[in-house]
Amino acid sequence: VQLVESGGGLVQPGGSLRLSCAASGFTFGSWDMRWYRQAPGKEREWVASITSTTGDKTNYADSVKGRFTISRDNAKNKVYLQMNSLKAEDTAVYYCNRWPNSGSWGQGTQVTVSS
Repeated sequence: VQLVESGGGLVQPGGSLRLSCAASGFTFGSWDMRWYRQAPGKEREWVASITSTTGDKTNYADSVKGRFTISRDNAKNKVYLQMNSLKAEDTAVYYCNRWPNSGSWGQGTQVTVSS
């Protein structure tokens, strides 16, 4: 399993970013996918999930609901996280993984929300 996250950066409060995760080493379309984040000094937390089935069901942590949107492209083996109305508390390293989680994690992508 290999997971490569990208798309992070420095953004002002209220701004937007789109994260991407390229997955390989498993049958991507057969797995639910999730985004997680880990802020400095805190545990890694679940952010959003999307099912593997056609018609994709999505779920979000209360802290991001209405601001973040998870999507996937099974033809490209990618999952995305569109993040709008970003807040300082969204600052973290963001990771993707399949669900149930594989034992492998990517390097993550840093998102910093600051003026």
